[in-house]
Amino acid sequence: MGVSIKAGGASGGRRRRGRSRHAPMADINMTPFIDVMLVLLIIFMVAAPLLATGVAVDLPQTKAGQLNIDQKPVAVAIDEKGQIFLMDQPIELAQLTDRLKEAAKQGFDERIYVRGSKAVNYGRIAEVMSLITTAGYKKVALVTEQEKK
Repeated sequence: MGVSIKAGGASGGRRRRGRSRHAPMADINMTPFIDVMLVLLIIFMVAAPLLATGVAVDLPQTKAGQLNIDQKPVAVAIDEKGQIFLMDQPIELAQLTDRLKEAAKQGFDERIYVRGSKAVNYGRIAEVMSLITTAGYKKVALVTEQEKK
């Protein structure tokens, strides 16, 4: 009776070189990352039009260039019905000077932007501008849209 002993082959008790069957994988799974990025892209695409704040006013068009503004300016808007808005909040004409004093951080030297709809009577815009200047504000500017070419 003889016993046969193998002399160490590929399956003879030694470990194979390289990665074993249950070792952790070092690759990054990009699928969840791409899914999250696509969801964020869709959210921002839907939310971006909603970020445009302000009263919807149909501004007249001119050839003037765009101003460079670092901070949110103090803006008075007059819509088609003649309603007055200060910083997107509706107010009465009698309250305008008191509310401007609260909104203007630099005092009477701050520039006040007046956005008047082209459908509103010019007399209403002139009335609002005269009230702002008689309140002591020296820098009053009219806001227009650039002409489309």
